[in-house]
Amino acid sequence: MTMTPETLLHEIARQADDKKAIDIVALDLRGVAGYTDYFLICSGGSDRQTKAIHDGIAGGLKRDHDILPRRVEGLTEAKWVLMDYLDVVVHIFTPDVRDHYRLESLWGDVPRVELSLDGPPAVAARR
Repeated sequence: MTMTPETLLHEIARQADDKKAIDIVALDLRGVAGYTDYFLICSGGSDRQTKAIHDGIAGGLKRDHDILPRRVEGLTEAKWVLMDYLDVVVHIFTPDVRDHYRLESLWGDVPRVELSLDGPPAVAARR
């Protein structure tokens, strides 16, 4: 069964939250970017934690849904890990690198998606 982009986004956020990701933010890029529907941006407190967040997302989606990312970049240094699931692109940063690149500001004109991590697997609301 194929997951909707919204369900995939929620599942990725849930997996990141399970690995104690910091400041999970989802941006709605539909109608703005032709290559993805959503960005999910989060941080780990260290490069070791960013790798653990990556491992949690990748392992959980493979185990529970048989979904693999199309590509992964940055895993060696683990300061900025990018996971491309086509409909959702995941950015996992260490805090200093996230502050340096400021993706949320760069995409400041797109709506943020409010995620319900405790509720059903769906996007709660756009704001």
